[in-house]
Amino acid sequence: MAEDNQNSAQEKTEQPTQRKIDKAKEEGKTVTSKEMYVLSSIVVLIGMMYIFSFNFNYVIANWKTLFSNITTVKDGLSPIVPLKDALFKVFIISLLVGIPTLIITIFTQLMVGGITFSFKAIEWKSSKIDPIAGLKRIFSMKGLVELIKGILKVFLLFGVGFYLLYLETPALVQLSTESFENSLITASGFFPLLIIILLIALFLIAILDWSWQKYSFLKSLRMNRQDLKDESKETEGSPEVKAKIKRLQIETSRKAMQQAEAVDNVENATAVIVNPTHFAVALKYDVGEAGAPEVLAMGRGIIAERIINKAQESKITVFRHKLLARALFFTSEIGTEISEKLYTAVAIALAYIYKLDKGEEIIEPDIEIPEDLIFNEDGSQNK
Repeated sequence: MAEDNQNSAQEKTEQPTQRKIDKAKEEGKTVTSKEMYVLSSIVVLIGMMYIFSFNFNYVIANWKTLFSNITTVKDGLSPIVPLKDALFKVFIISLLVGIPTLIITIFTQLMVGGITFSFKAIEWKSSKIDPIAGLKRIFSMKGLVELIKGILKVFLLFGVGFYLLYLETPALVQLSTESFENSLITASGFFPLLIIILLIALFLIAILDWSWQKYSFLKSLRMNRQDLKDESKETEGSPEVKAKIKRLQIETSRKAMQQAEAVDNVENATAVIVNPTHFAVALKYDVGEAGAPEVLAMGRGIIAERIINKAQESKITVFRHKLLARALFFTSEIGTEISEKLYTAVAIALAYIYKLDKGEEIIEPDIEIPEDLIFNEDGSQNK
């Protein structure tokens, strides 16, 4: 009992494991930043305004007349007709703005903390409507940080904006004497600097907010040493994992013993295919007999060296072909016939070896290996 209390009282000072982070994502928890969303949305908006600026006069003219004809009947048409046209234009504009904003928002979340889909995040929890729990969230350290961050953001953006507008006050005063279209064109001359400065400020705020959110997320997942021990016991110590490891160990040991014992069979081989020293496969094939070539012995490393030495002692031809040796090693079992996919490649190799053994002078043939049987030294394949 005392030990349990001691474990529960341990400070969570250890960084979360990848398993703990993945489990949190399964529950819908991930790093997110509202300031990043604000920044990306504003960038999209500015980008759309820049695109619309190339047809500025056309956009303004259409916007001014968008709803002007709704209450007017022309050519006997009902006001519903221009209303439908106006709503359709609003719909198109909403798509032009909304779709890029949605894409940028998704991309932003991918960059910030990744996207997770979890029904646990929307499960009903009584704590969500508990006023006491709500007050605790508001007056927590996270709530305090959000309040300070909001105040600093307002002061920073307002201060920068006010200072730049103060510098441009004479030009802004003149806007009141111009038409709406001309005032917008005039304002577009000095607003780029304001927009750039505000974007830089928003970018800095977003970076700081993202850094804080990531730190808070990882801090909330911190573990103590007992948590690490329990997790290790759940993964490495689970019966399923232990059984799988044991099966792999038994299989590896069995194959190693089989390969070592099969070295004595090399003296009965027709040829040995090597790579050139890492892998060795001894094949037996009697011309005229039914069936495919049989694997008498194979191995890698020290076993491969023993097979090669045994072949040389028994005057068995050793043929070097890197890809064929690997393909035979990773697709064959001792005492069985080779893979059907390697029939052609092995037939070409054995025909070449047969002619060499008869003393004929012949050019080494090109042997093609099927793409799905091309292996690296570790048994992996390049997809």
